[in-house]
Amino acid sequence: MKILVIEDEVKAGQYLQKGLTESGYTTDLSHDGVDGLYYATTNEYDLIILDIMLPKLDGWQVLNTLRSSSINTPVIMLTAKEQVDDRVKGFELGANDYVVKPYAFAELIARIHNVLRHHVPQTQVKHNDNIMTLSDLKLDLLKRKASRKGQSITLTAKEFQLLELLMRKQGQVLTRTTIASLVWDMNFDSDTNVIDVAVKRLRSKIDKPFDKPLIHTIRGMGYKMEDEGF
Repeated sequence: MKILVIEDEVKAGQYLQKGLTESGYTTDLSHDGVDGLYYATTNEYDLIILDIMLPKLDGWQVLNTLRSSSINTPVIMLTAKEQVDDRVKGFELGANDYVVKPYAFAELIARIHNVLRHHVPQTQVKHNDNIMTLSDLKLDLLKRKASRKGQSITLTAKEFQLLELLMRKQGQVLTRTTIASLVWDMNFDSDTNVIDVAVKRLRSKIDKPFDKPLIHTIRGMGYKMEDEGF
């Protein structure tokens, strides 16, 4: 397992690198956002530990660039901030977990194990030219058609967009705000249930007729698409 640590505090970074190495992880260390982003985009890592307050590029910018570049490497945000808004922002940008300083090293190791255990590599969504597949679900991007177990599934234009987004971001939790922005190009109104209704309708076509659900609700956060193998 290979981990990238992006931490601007030199001693803290070195301590973390030493601890992770002793725990059996191959660990690279960077002290600023630009350098860290270069490491993350030119090497393959199983996990990235990312501080928010970084010189040159902050953690938000690094994370946003990674996800915009379809780099699905799990990210644990590491910061001294503990405001709820920061945690929400991190999850909306695609972070997998969030650890507040000061932290116990044992807790960080436990969170690393948890994230790696639940992460589904992006390669499980297979691309063949204009066709995406996940488990027994097939999405033809050129013909704009979907099928599961060989059975054709009729989708509206928005349902197709929603399914494509979920499949492209499989394994990642997508908040209602993110879905509203990327599919409906609108700001999410918490007083409406348009996203929940849309997901429910999509589930009735994609999951309900079959024996294994692929769309999952993450309570209090949003939705994700994943083959959980049961």
